[in-house]
Amino acid sequence: MGICFPFHIFLLLLLTLTNANLEGDALYALRRAVNDPDNVLQSWDPTLVDPCTWFHVTCDSQNRVTRLKNMLCSDLGNAKLSGKLVPELGKLERLQYLELYMNNLVGPISSELGFLKSLVSLDLYHNNLSGTIPPSLSNLSNLRILRLNGNRLTGRIPRELTKLANLKIIDVSDNDLCGYIPTSGTFSKFTEESFKNNQRLEGPELMGFVRYDAGGCN
Repeated sequence: MGICFPFHIFLLLLLTLTNANLEGDALYALRRAVNDPDNVLQSWDPTLVDPCTWFHVTCDSQNRVTRLKNMLCSDLGNAKLSGKLVPELGKLERLQYLELYMNNLVGPISSELGFLKSLVSLDLYHNNLSGTIPPSLSNLSNLRILRLNGNRLTGRIPRELTKLANLKIIDVSDNDLCGYIPTSGTFSKFTEESFKNNQRLEGPELMGFVRYDAGGCN
């Protein structure tokens, strides 16, 4: 005699399995895109459906990925990872902490990270990331910490980031950014320490006197 589940429980199980597959696929895409000499991502096995069983992955009570750090606080910072960030990371809708600092990641910061609307902390400092800072990061309304220092980022600081009302810490120092530093919104409280060692940055924007898009950015 078979066991009958109420339909709503069946739908919940199906949704949980679907989310696990999507998030597992996203994390496995990252594993495939990076070189991992110490095998810290070895447990990220696509044949194990639930990524919540993988090392360095923390989930909530609904088995949705919230942090790339395990219960022993061993995160993916300084893990000797090299390679590129992948746009699939944008599928981790409940991710709150993305900590990949002090590795050797290259290439651009994926604009798809702007889909991570639960993100509280984005730590990508001390890598070799290049390209511009994606304006899509302004969609991260819960973001409190943004550290991109010590990379090879170019272009302007997106003015859209001034809309991040919860942002408490920003550090984009030691890059190759250009133009003027925005001073409106939350940026009014940040000191020049957050922007130092960008030789082509020409100092804070003076509202009413200097256009944000003025200044050399060629």
